[in-house]
Amino acid sequence: MNLYLQSLGFTANIVAPIFFIVFLGYLLTRAKLFNDNFIHIASKLVFTVTLPALIFMSIARMDFHAMFNGAMLAYVLVGTLITYAAIWYLGRIWIREPADLAAFIQGAYRSNYGIIGLAVSFNLFGSDGLAQASLLLALIIPLYNILAIICLTVPLKSEQGINLGRTALEVVRNPLILAVIVAMPFSYYNIALPEVIQNTGRYFSNLTLPLALLAIGGSLNMRSLKDTSGTAFWATLTKLVLLPAVLTLGAWLVGFHGQELVILMVLFSCPTAAASFVMARAMGANAQLTANIILTTTLGSVLTLSAGIYLVKLSGVI
Repeated sequence: MNLYLQSLGFTANIVAPIFFIVFLGYLLTRAKLFNDNFIHIASKLVFTVTLPALIFMSIARMDFHAMFNGAMLAYVLVGTLITYAAIWYLGRIWIREPADLAAFIQGAYRSNYGIIGLAVSFNLFGSDGLAQASLLLALIIPLYNILAIICLTVPLKSEQGINLGRTALEVVRNPLILAVIVAMPFSYYNIALPEVIQNTGRYFSNLTLPLALLAIGGSLNMRSLKDTSGTAFWATLTKLVLLPAVLTLGAWLVGFHGQELVILMVLFSCPTAAASFVMARAMGANAQLTANIILTTTLGSVLTLSAGIYLVKLSGVI
């Protein structure tokens, strides 16, 4: 019984602070202390300034040769591509409306790892976990964006088609990718950051996760739950249960253990990224369905992510 209680307490300490801040963001918005303009500006500030600063600081200060894990990156790449194709294939069987199919595919595979995942990884493993998670983020940011453009374009048979040049430019200009590119030489060649940059970067880094979590909570619209459809339910089940179970088990079977296995589990268990809504609306997919999937996966991940961390702690993986 002691072990169960200790594992439960450990899980609560990791997950509860994150979702308390999300819930606080929701409450402050309902109380009119936050408005839509604040949420928009906060989200933009996180994406363009504070999250890139956090990623830069995490990577620049780590030992690249000690932390780089090619096998882990390869597994994420292959696992994501296989499950992405499976989601698309199965979705086509029963979803007839192209706009719904596009929203379903994106909602079922795309994780909010840049916020929820980094926060959980840091709470679990400190700076080492944050650095390893940031390296994964360097892979999944371009990967998720390219896959999103494909699944939002092909089912809708967009007249513009997929402009590979424009897509590549958008990926390269992404502030998070730029942060990784700039940080890599510091990490690879073990170049010490000037103290003034370290102190400034630390201030921005410390601002990132609380501000981002408040913005996520403020953007939740509980009223949309009444419009939740069967498609949103299946996307949520896939994102929070099926995908994490299959890919985490697969990671264990191919030899990942300890911190690596847990970070992979967190990646695959995160709720659907809030950026999915913006892309769905801009490219003609079902934006309301996407919003419902974001809401249900965010709420549901409180239970599923907690359950995953509880199980790995109980099994002695961490």
